[in-house]
Amino acid sequence: MHRSPKHFLNNGASIDVLGYGVYKVPAEDCADLVSTALDTGYRTVDTAALYGNEEGVGAAVARAVASGTPREDIFITSKVWNTDHGYDATLAAFDSSMDKLGLEYLDMYLIHWPCPEQELFIPTYKALEKLYHEGRVRAIGVSNFEEPHLRQLLDACDVIPAVNQVELHPWFSQTSLRALHAELGIATQAWSPLARGGLLSDPVLMELAAHHDRSVAQITLRWHVQSGHLVIPKASSALRIAENLALFDFALTEAEMARIDSLNRGQRSGSNPNKVN
Repeated sequence: MHRSPKHFLNNGASIDVLGYGVYKVPAEDCADLVSTALDTGYRTVDTAALYGNEEGVGAAVARAVASGTPREDIFITSKVWNTDHGYDATLAAFDSSMDKLGLEYLDMYLIHWPCPEQELFIPTYKALEKLYHEGRVRAIGVSNFEEPHLRQLLDACDVIPAVNQVELHPWFSQTSLRALHAELGIATQAWSPLARGGLLSDPVLMELAAHHDRSVAQITLRWHVQSGHLVIPKASSALRIAENLALFDFALTEAEMARIDSLNRGQRSGSNPNKVN
């Protein structure tokens, strides 16, 4: 069984470098797919209120614990959605997510988008700080925050985010933001690590995949791992779930990493954080 190495967050909590993301996993399939991921060796699962599948994630965790996997070995992330920004609304949204997940505590809770026009991400984060200080969540962080959002947050709040989960892949490598994360001790976690499948036909990645006798997805995910990113690819079959985890028995050379780095074209596959509200 393959297992991901651990990464220690800035508060000492540990999270797998490679986790399983359930964005766009249908609610009716989620419990079985997450159970498959946990049986395959994953220990980090990323969901969100928006995804509508928190119940399935919780059901899979319950199955795993009943089968002997310690709850403390499993790391579950969820996120507060844009319509629940604000201090009281965030606390209520957290309670709703916890009811759906059926967990006694959450491992990490994130603000899903900064929604800067709402001007509410600071009180929203202060609610996360309350949950963190109360021990209801082991780590808190943000998602899709850019440098101005992070600077504003850090000026007003006390707990440095453990993670900023952002769109990140070889076509959109976020170099300056990653440098800021490194300076502040914030882990970079990549969503859309394969550019929503766009990278699977990239000729450079296809060439490297043939050379290593690996899939393009494995080459790309290995680039993420060697670049120091946490990464949460989605997969909808047992085969892909296993394949995405099989990254830790090969390595890319410095020259190969540089070739992949050179693919950056500043091209998003998802939304601009300044335009989501």
